[in-house]
Amino acid sequence: MHDTFAVILACSRGAHFFYAYYVAKTFAAMVEGSVHCLALAYVADKVPEVKRASAFGILAGVGSASFVGGTLAARFLSTALTFQVAAVLSMIAAVYMRIFLKESVPCERQPLLKESGGVCENNSSSPMTTGPLKRLLSVGDLICLLKSSPTFSQAAVVLFFNSLADGGLMASLLYYLKAQFQFNKNQFADLMLISGIGATLTQILFMPILLPAIGEEKLISVGLLVSCINIFIYSISWSPWIPYALAGCSVFGVFVRPSICSIASKQVGPTQQGMVQGSLSGISSITNIISPFIFSPLTALFLSENAPFNFPGFSLMCLGLALVIAFIQSIMIRADASKAGVKISSNPYRDALV
Repeated sequence: MHDTFAVILACSRGAHFFYAYYVAKTFAAMVEGSVHCLALAYVADKVPEVKRASAFGILAGVGSASFVGGTLAARFLSTALTFQVAAVLSMIAAVYMRIFLKESVPCERQPLLKESGGVCENNSSSPMTTGPLKRLLSVGDLICLLKSSPTFSQAAVVLFFNSLADGGLMASLLYYLKAQFQFNKNQFADLMLISGIGATLTQILFMPILLPAIGEEKLISVGLLVSCINIFIYSISWSPWIPYALAGCSVFGVFVRPSICSIASKQVGPTQQGMVQGSLSGISSITNIISPFIFSPLTALFLSENAPFNFPGFSLMCLGLALVIAFIQSIMIRADASKAGVKISSNPYRDALV
């Protein structure tokens, strides 16, 4: 949605248009975050459980391919033309969605509404009443889900630390490389292209092959383990070629998010996919807010002359420790075990957790 406002900068890049664009983008961002989780929920509604992780991976691969295409286009198009093309493509996407994507849940089935008397049932806890007639899902419902589904809780913890590391890496890595090896925007673009192309190929071609062979849980652990090693090596980089080599190896990290979304989607019924994917998206958004406040100042401190000790990559080492926590938690996920027996509401149109 926010890319549609690129038409503002496509008209003019003056100061007034620039501020108007960011005001509009700020308001659009309030609902923009729902786009990705709704896309995942839509795929979960349409794809059987056994193929869901592969579908999520392909969806993520398409997103990576669009990132690569956008990066390449930005290098060849003028600044003004870039915004015009972005505005046109975003409008085409909206029209395509409206014409070809049909609602996956019938209108009479309202997944966001629930009736009074709903009970959160758990075999190990007392029932929890869920409020008045036909109200929106609350934070209490999410807490109920976390308590009643151990698999979902473990997946949420893994996602939290993985997203914390990803957010911190985006906030500090480029700063670190510029200070250590004097990288410029062209070298940053090269690294992003290597990572983007690798992520696209991995998610579209290799993920559907690896998933049936080793399973989602092991794929998460492999992705986190390789990501840990990558970041630890980043923190002690001794030559400018190291980031290029690591950019190619970082593609294993793309296994994590689609696999987590797939595991979480299997813990709920078809009309609760939006709630689950939205919860995961909310966790990622919170960590993306928190991590720059933690790791940007930490990176600046250890790259400065006032560092407590001589270790320029200390902030990256801390990100690696966050991934270690996520890796340890991922080993404990047992998605094939008996799933949580919880009911988010007594609405007859809702599917309970199974």
